Amino acid sequence: MTCVSQFRWTSAACTDVGRVRERNEDACLDMPDQGIWAVADGMGGHAVGDFASRAIVQALATLPDGSNLDENVENARLAIQTVNQLLIEEALRMKVRVIGSTIVMLMACERQCSCLWAGDSRLYLFRDGHLKQLSRDHSQVERLKARGLITAEEARHHPAHNTITRAVGAASTLDLERLTVEIGDGDVFLLCSDGLSNEVEDDKIAALLSAHADPAAAADALLRQALHNGGRDNVSVVVIRAEDLGGGSDMTLLNPEV
Repeated sequence: MTCVSQFRWTSAACTDVGRVRERNEDACLDMPDQGIWAVADGMGGHAVGDFASRAIVQALATLPDGSNLDENVENARLAIQTVNQLLIEEALRMKVRVIGSTIVMLMACERQCSCLWAGDSRLYLFRDGHLKQLSRDHSQVERLKARGLITAEEARHHPAHNTITRAVGAASTLDLERLTVEIGDGDVFLLCSDGLSNEVEDDKIAALLSAHADPAAAADALLRQALHNGGRDNVSVVVIRAEDLGGGSDMTLLNPEV
C-alpha cells in the first residue's frame, strides 16, 4: 500500500511471549514506508491463535495500492473480512469451536490516519505530554462501564475483563470499528495487545513515551515494563512517531463508525 504523506514516519514493533504463556499468539506489522501498522492478538485458550494473528498480518502486509485513505481502508476491511471467513472455515475443518484474533491497525495518508479494530487490542495517541486511548475495547467490562454498572478501577479486576465481544474469526458477520484522526507534528501513536494495557497503567505508559523519543527505545521500555509487572500474557507493542514536513495541524476526530 502506498499513499503520499506530508509526514516522515518512524516506528518500531516488538513482541514477547511473556512470563506465563508457552507460545506467542500475537503478531505485529510495522511498515512505515507504506503507512500501515497493526497488532493482532490470537484468542487465548483457543486453537492455533498464532495462525489467526499471522493470517491477519500477512493479509494486511500485501494490500493493493490505493489512491486515498478511504480506498486503502476499504481494501484493509475487505482483506480482514476475507481472513474472517478463512478462520471460520479452518475451525470447521479442525473441528474446534473458534480460531480467532483481535485486530487493531493504523493507516496513514496525507494529513490523516484511520484505525480499524475489533476486540481489545488498543490504539493510543500521545500528544503534548497527554495520553489518550482512541479505540474503545469491544469487551464485556466495557459494556458494563458504558452502562455505569462498574467503575474503571473495578473493570481492571473484573472476572470478565478478558472476555471480548468482537474478534476476527468469531462470527460470520464481523463489525470493524473505524476512527479517523488528523495528524499533528510530533504525534506518537501506540498500538498494543492487552498484554501491555492489562499490566501497565496509562500514566506509566505516558511517562515511558515521554522519556523515550525514539520509537524503538519506547517500544522496548514498554515491553520491559509489562514483563516487570508480571507478563501474564503475550505482549505486543508498536510505537509510531509522525514528523510534519510542512507545518502543524490540530487533531480532529472525523466520523467514528461501527
